[in-house]
Amino acid sequence: MTTSPHALELLKIAVAAADSKGGEDLVALDVSNPLPLADIFFIVTGRSERNVVAIAGEIEDKLIEAGHKPLRREGRAAGRWVLVDFGDLVVHVFHEEERQYYALERLWKDCPVIPTGIPAKVAAEVDAEEVAE
Repeated sequence: MTTSPHALELLKIAVAAADSKGGEDLVALDVSNPLPLADIFFIVTGRSERNVVAIAGEIEDKLIEAGHKPLRREGRAAGRWVLVDFGDLVVHVFHEEERQYYALERLWKDCPVIPTGIPAKVAAEVDAEEVAE
């Protein structure tokens, strides 16, 4: 199986929304081969509980505005790991510690990475250099 054009359309909207709220380390994985129920896992990191909730809320709002309804959402109250399921696209917004602990990229390491247009590692390195200065 391959990622559907519909899933890629959802991803494009989600990436822009996450970036607009300061989402970090954006990674999209093509999970269409091992999972028959979803095409893409989109993983984002937020710096705080409020940021995690804001990122997840913005992604959800922008996808709803574009005519896509979520099938389910979980974790918004705690703000440590928010999951929003749009069918073809499953969004995971993590607090930094939870992202490291659950390491979804490691669990799904055999799945191809889909370019998001935002170079996650480069952005993280630039942020680290700015903090060091």
